This record gives sequence, structure tokens and C-alpha cells, in this order.
Amino acid sequence: MNSSVQRLDTSQVHFGFEIEPAVDNCLQRAASRVNNRDQSLRALNDAFELAPDRLEVLQAQYKFHFYRGDLSQAEDFVFQTLIKAAIQGGFSYDWSTLDADSANWTGIRGPARFFIYALKALAFIRLRQNMPEQARDILATIERIDPQDCVGISVIRELMAGMESDEDDCHD
Repeated sequence: MNSSVQRLDTSQVHFGFEIEPAVDNCLQRAASRVNNRDQSLRALNDAFELAPDRLEVLQAQYKFHFYRGDLSQAEDFVFQTLIKAAIQGGFSYDWSTLDADSANWTGIRGPARFFIYALKALAFIRLRQNMPEQARDILATIERIDPQDCVGISVIRELMAGMESDEDDCHD
């Protein structure tokens, strides 16, 4: 076996590349304790203390809070991710100004990809907050910078269409 290939333990979650072992340990601990909110959150907070600028840590935080229904906390971590990804990637935080040439949006790793995923998360949050127009605006940006839909916003579009259909049914 090639020594440059790392075997991923199937019981572990792959959070990213070149994550410091102590940070990865905290993230693994959080993932393994996902059914215990307090322990999982403590591990995520430990990871955040060790690496507050790691986009993987911020992403784990916003996902945790979103799935727990804490939209305010999720939104806070999404905005932290957007700001730090923009700084690290050398592009504008103001997504309304971005286009396909603002960054290398097609890379599967790096700040630009984390930025797009954070925008996608923000669109989901806006839908859960019953703010479909804001979600649409965010999706328009993602479509502009990710026209091949590599991050899968079509799922959000389908969800929005279903919500609008349900709303139309209520008005009939």
C-alpha cells in the first residue's frame, strides 16, 4: 500500500484535510457524542478554542446548532464562516458583489468552497425563519458563482417550491 495514502478509520468522520490532531480529536469526540448535546457541544467548543479560524470547526458548529434547531447560534457561526472564508480566500464577504471570477469556486477544497456551503446553510436558515425572499437572493448568488450546482442548491429550490405549493393550497 502506498505510504502517502492515509486509511480513514470507518468509525471516524472526515472533517477536512490537514487538521491539527488535537482539533480533529475534538471534532471526532463531538461526532461520536452527537446524541448527548452537552458533551458534543463541549467537544465542539474545545475545537473552537483550539482553532477559532478553522473553517471546518466553524462548519461543524453551524451544522450542530442548525440540526438542534438553534437557528440563532447556527446563523452566528455561518456568518463567522463567511467572513473568515472570504478573508482566507481573498474575496469579498459581500456575496451580492460576487461572480464566477471572484474566486476559484470550482475547487473541492479551500475557503471558496466553505463560503458556498455557508451560503447554502444561510439559505436553509432563512427558509426556516420564513424569509423566502432572502433565501432566493442567496440562492441567486450561489447560482452565479456555482452554475454547475456542485454544492446541491437544487435541494433548496425543491424545498422552496414545495413550500410555495403548500402555501398556494392554503389560499385556494
